[in-house]
Order: sequence, then structure tokens, then C-alpha cells
Amino acid sequence: MTKPEILAPAGGSESIVSAVRCGADAVYFGGKSFNARRNASNFGYDEIERAIQYCHARAVKVYITLNTLVSDRELDEAKDEIIRVCRLGADGFIVQDPGIARLIKEICPGIPLHASTQMSVSSAYGINLLEDAGFSRAVIPRECSREEIESIAANTGIELEVFVHGALCMCLSGQCLMSSILGGRSGNRGLCAQPCRLPFGVNGKGGHNLSLKDLSLIDSLPELAETGVMSFKIEGRMKRPEYVAAAVTACRNKLDGKDDSSVTEALGSVFSRSGFTRGYYDSQLSKDMFGIRTKENVEDSGAVLNSLSHLYDNENPLIPVKMFFTLRKGKEPSLNVKYENYFAQVSCAVIPSEAVTREITAEEAAARLSKCGGTQFYAADIKCEIDPGLYLPASALNSLRRDALAELEKSISHREPYSLNNREIIIAPHRAEKKRKLHIRFFDHAGIPEGVKADRVIIPLDTPGETVERLLADNEEVAAEIPVNVFSSADKYIENLKHLRALGVNLALAGNIDGIGIAKSIDMPFAAGLGMNVFNSISLEVMKDAGAVDCLLSPELRLRDIAALGGEIPRGSIVYGRLPLMITRNCPVKNKLSCTQCKRESFIEDRLGIRFPVRCSNGFSHIFNSVPLCMTDKTGEIENTDFDLLYFTTENKNETEKIIGDYLKGNAPGYEYTRGLYYRNIL
Repeated sequence: MTKPEILAPAGGSESIVSAVRCGADAVYFGGKSFNARRNASNFGYDEIERAIQYCHARAVKVYITLNTLVSDRELDEAKDEIIRVCRLGADGFIVQDPGIARLIKEICPGIPLHASTQMSVSSAYGINLLEDAGFSRAVIPRECSREEIESIAANTGIELEVFVHGALCMCLSGQCLMSSILGGRSGNRGLCAQPCRLPFGVNGKGGHNLSLKDLSLIDSLPELAETGVMSFKIEGRMKRPEYVAAAVTACRNKLDGKDDSSVTEALGSVFSRSGFTRGYYDSQLSKDMFGIRTKENVEDSGAVLNSLSHLYDNENPLIPVKMFFTLRKGKEPSLNVKYENYFAQVSCAVIPSEAVTREITAEEAAARLSKCGGTQFYAADIKCEIDPGLYLPASALNSLRRDALAELEKSISHREPYSLNNREIIIAPHRAEKKRKLHIRFFDHAGIPEGVKADRVIIPLDTPGETVERLLADNEEVAAEIPVNVFSSADKYIENLKHLRALGVNLALAGNIDGIGIAKSIDMPFAAGLGMNVFNSISLEVMKDAGAVDCLLSPELRLRDIAALGGEIPRGSIVYGRLPLMITRNCPVKNKLSCTQCKRESFIEDRLGIRFPVRCSNGFSHIFNSVPLCMTDKTGEIENTDFDLLYFTTENKNETEKIIGDYLKGNAPGYEYTRGLYYRNIL
């Protein structure tokens, strides 16, 4: 079994040093622009180069995060970053945007691609598609249970990376719109404002019902290694170097069988929200998973930070070296050093002299050569061949060791350059349909009114047969929506699709790559839905080449960015609907109410008294915006699209009928609403 790596976060240079010196096998960090922690210090290109050289000299890998959505106007800048990072010799990119993944593979086919957890891929169906697209690793969601991780590992061929320590997002990664909708700072663009850490009550009962404790699976690392997980990832690019040092040390101790409770206890003091949780991993979802950062947590952390900083005071001898020393009469002494397939050979101009009082022995030479202190090397094996009766000064041996290890460091640091293609970004203009089609989507089949008509009606998988037959009789096309939250439900969704197809439904709506894999597994045509986060023209190309018949654009795009998108595939935008701010596996309502008490009528409430409806489906909770997005009177300002989507969630049949009528007549809304992000400059 291949040894799994400990993967450490780095928001700045000191965190890289702390991670490496405490035993990390790899680090991940981002540049200044396109990474999911843009508020961290991050790295300029000179800093990236120094970081890569430092890490490679210590046999530590470097993965660069390019894990945000990128707009067309940013593609040239992203391309420049890809080229420069590849030239610096990074070991891989962590990517969210399908368009950026394609751009990387076209520019630098040889660099490994890791699918960010922001891609929301939670099943073998999606991960196997990622492998087909050229990814070598997938970072699976933090919401996965142990059994789900084992199932994915048993049914996929690429490497799997699992978060084992650090903050937990309340929302399924890549599906959160709360920060952008409420505060204009997009989590998908690297600037999440963490509104979930603020107070949110349930049905008027207060609390912090969106704030989860930090995850810690450190005790389960040996068990995870047995499943075939290749990388143990620590969250925390926004956190201090001392936190990184403690988390890496705790992981290293666990894998090495070393029991040091002081580090584990200190880690809890450095950062926790009233303790840690492992609820998702153990399939034990409850209010015990929720927690906040208390005054006591902060005070405790201040007391231990100084002690933790000493964990990385000195260079850690990470690299075992084999040495072969030769001393022959009348010849320059030589020293060969080797680590794995890397080696160096040096000689010394000091010719050995005849021994007068004492001759140098193999034991003495080995003792001198083994003193690698202050470097990343340690002598694992030393062999000496010395002619009798010779003397060599200690300074000559020291010089040989220093020079040989310096040359070995250069050898280890060197990477053969990647082959680069300077791909010119050419985006053909899109020719939109003169008359846009109407698509209507229903979250709940109970809200579907009689006589609804559209170019496409999108229904949930559990829609009753009689409703399906009625819709098929009245509409040109009926599509079945595959939920974004697949996890262990893939087989159930496939059976649902087969049942609906037998009734006459001939199109699936895939909200993410899992959905594409599920649709393809039964040869069912598909369209790309909301959770796909399509943000640029290259991603539209990717969807077309994957076989999508059309594509819903990200609601985080501005109207002017939508108008500039190119490509051939038909695309559309939401013109009405309560946007899903979060999709959560741990229902916030259950902190206060049972499912029976909830009656599918609950809400969470912020500090200002604003209420956000919560509705559950397929084992996940959907938190919708307090007011709907409405563009029914502004559809003429939406350019370059082929269909409009009415996205129904909490509406009853009467409300649905009125809104459809408003859309058809171009009426302004007679209720509280938002224009979403179409006119806003989100960060």
C-alpha cells in the first residue's frame, strides 16, 4: 500500500516552514488572484518560486490552488498564471472551474490536476468522469461518511483526498450563494464573508444554527489509509503558522504511532469551536456538531501559541541519505550521497597525508560525516573505504559533507520543465435564439398547478406517475432533475430516472458532474443545471463537449458578463426564483424542532429578523433566499441567452400560476423581490 501524504495549508511563507519542519509531505497555497482564500496573505510569483524551491529541496510537493470561478474577462490573466506556475515546477493544480481545468490541460498537459471539493463531486459516477477528463485526484466532500469514502475508493481509479482537520462549511462546498447574495462577496470567487458564523435562529428560537464545530479525524488516519485514501488534507490557509504546525504534528504523530497528547490538546486550544466533531464521518448528525468560537477558546489559544511556535524552530531532518566515502593514497577523497534516484558526488583538493600519530578510521569518518545538523538530511547509511595509514583533517571531511549535501539538494530540487503550449484564447460569439424558450422548474411536485405549459418543465425525481403523464400531454419536454447531493443515493436516483423514462421523460437535468455521470450511465440525454456553476465561455465548451443539450448559467454572473459569453451551446438564466443559498446535510431546523414539528414550513432568521425558508429533500436541507429573484419585467435587458428559467421552490399552486402569468405579460412584481446579482459587482 502506498504511503498517504499529509497535506498542509499555507497562507504565507512562515506557514510553509512550519508545515515542512513538522513533517508535511505536501503543501497547498494560492497566488494573489484565483484561489478560494483570497483574504489570506497568499503568494506573488517570486514567493511561489522560493516556496517551491524550499519544498522540493526537502522532498515536499507543492499544489497550487486555482480553485475559483473565473470570468471571460479574467481568462487571459488566468492563462498567464497557469504558464508561470508551470514554469516554476509546481506539482499540481487544485481546480474548481471546468473551463480552467480544460485551459490547464491544453497549456500544460503534463501537470497533474486535482478536482477541488468545490466541484461538489460525491460519487464514483462523477469521479470516474473526472478521471476521463484528465484529473489525477479528487478532493471529496467533508460531508462523506466512512462508508461512503470506502465505496468511492473501491469504485474509482484516481487518487482521493480527504479533509481530516479544520473548519467545516455548513453548505456543500461549491453550492453556497449566501455570502454573495447577502454581502456581495462570493465564496465561489474566494472571498466568503462567513455569514454562517453569525447568529441564525430557527422559527424565532435563537442560536448559531449554521455554525459547525471544526472537523477532526486525526484519530482515524490509520483507518482512512486502509480505505485507499492517498492524501490527508488539513484546512486552514487563513490560520496562523502555529496552527499549521500543531495540526501537521498531530497527524504525523498518529501515522508514526507516537502518542503525544500535549500536541493534540494544544491543537484544540489553538482553534476549535467548543471542541471538534466527526459527525459526518460517523454518520451521527445532530446538534452536537454545532459550535461557536467562544471567549474561552480565544483566551486558551493565546496561552499556547508561543509554545507551538517552537515546534518548527529548527530544520527537521526529513531526508534519509546513503553515503559512500572513499579515501585512497595519493588521490583526492570523494563522497557519494544518494536519496532515492537522486545523487551527488564531490571530491576534495586535500590529498591525504601519511599518518604520523594516528590514522583516520572508518568509524571516525562515519561519525564526522553523519553530522548533518541544521539541514534537512540525515545519514541513514554510511560506508567507508579507506586505505590504511592515512590521515585527513576533520575540516576536509566537513567540507565534503557540506558540498555533497548542497549538490544533492540541487538534484532533488530540480524538476524537468513541463512542455507548454501557448494556447490562444479565441471565443466565438454566441448566436442566441431570436425568441427565448421558457423553462419551468419545480422543487416539489405538490406545487405543480394544473395546465402548466412551457418549452420544458423540470420535475423532481419523486413526481407521481399521474402528474408526469399530465405534464407530458401538455408540454413539449419534461426533464427530471438529478439532485446535486448524490453521495450514497446514486443507485436510487438511477432507478427513479429509469422509472420516469419508462413513463416518457427523456431528459435529465444534471446539477453537477455526478449528475452527468448518472445520466450517462443509462444513456439518458442531459442538460446542465444550476449547481454546475458555469461561469465562462470555456466552461460552456466543456458542457457542450460532455454532451449537454443546453446549460443554465451561474446566477453570480452579471448581465454584461452574460452578454459577452461565446460558444455554441444554448444557455439560459434564472428570471424568477428564491435562490438556494445553501444545501446542507445537517439540517439546522433539527437543532430546535423534530421533522414532525417542522411540517416543511420552517425558516432560519438572522439578527435583523429576516427569514430564510428551509425545505428538505433527498436527505438534505435547502436554505432559500428570503425574497425571490425577479426579472419578469426586465427580460429585455438579458442578452445572449436562449431560455429563461422560472425556478419555483416554496410557492403554492396559486402563486405559481400568478408568477407564470406575470412572466408572460412582462409584469413588474407586486411583492418584495431582488434583482439578484445581475446588476451588482460582486467580489
